[in-house]
Amino acid sequence: MDIFYTTKFSREYKKLPEQIKNIAEKQEQIFRQNPFSPVLKTHKLGGKLKKFWSFSIGYKYRIIFEFGKNETVNFLLIGTHEIYQ
Repeated sequence: MDIFYTTKFSREYKKLPEQIKNIAEKQEQIFRQNPFSPVLKTHKLGGKLKKFWSFSIGYKYRIIFEFGKNETVNFLLIGTHEIYQ
């Protein structure tokens, strides 16, 4: 699986606390093996984000992503629940 990171995702990732970055890297490894692992709590979003998916990074943080073509995934946003707004 190839994962692509948007510019916005990369900018927001750099701002995260180091501890959250470490958790995010571990969660990404799990995601690469199985995007629907129960550990990730992957779910389809609703409302204005209904074409996207999200998975958890610890209790407070999330990654919003979309599935692309040919086994690709685009990581769009990372942050707290505020990214849903």
